Amino acid sequence: MIDRFGVILFPSVHFALRAEKKAREKGFKIKLIPVPRYLSSDCGVCLRFLWTERETLSSFLEAEGVRIEGIYPLE
Repeated sequence: MIDRFGVILFPSVHFALRAEKKAREKGFKIKLIPVPRYLSSDCGVCLRFLWTERETLSSFLEAEGVRIEGIYPLE
């Protein structure tokens, strides 16, 4: 089985770095990557994660006070 990934976009790099720290501490398999061009032309980073964990991860991050701009499957 091939893992599908998704990305979470944030309103600022501050939230991306905070999300990375909190998610790693909780044991999520995540990675900061550049935002794909088809999602945003802004320079920045997003959080790549396993698509099957999207609901758990997004709920966790929001509970930790991390603002999320959007969640998308990675193509």
